[in-house]
Amino acid sequence: MIYVLAVFLPPLGLLVNGQPFAAIFNLVLLALSVVLTLLTIFTFPIIMLVPSAHAVISVYMTRENRKHREIVDAIERHGPPPGWRR
Repeated sequence: MIYVLAVFLPPLGLLVNGQPFAAIFNLVLLALSVVLTLLTIFTFPIIMLVPSAHAVISVYMTRENRKHREIVDAIERHGPPPGWRR
């Protein structure tokens, strides 16, 4: 669900995911994309995909980082899994 929000409303998707600075950057990127699209008289509408791509990639990376952090915390609390060798 967060990915759908990140595609259609990128700054809001980033805010919901807990990334306020990325949301501000994305809002600036979105405004720049709209201006460039209007200035080129819709010659390059693909520019409008840049903020959505930024939001989706940022949400994915943050979620992967959270998963990784949870695994590391569990290993630190409970020790390595059985059968693990150094």
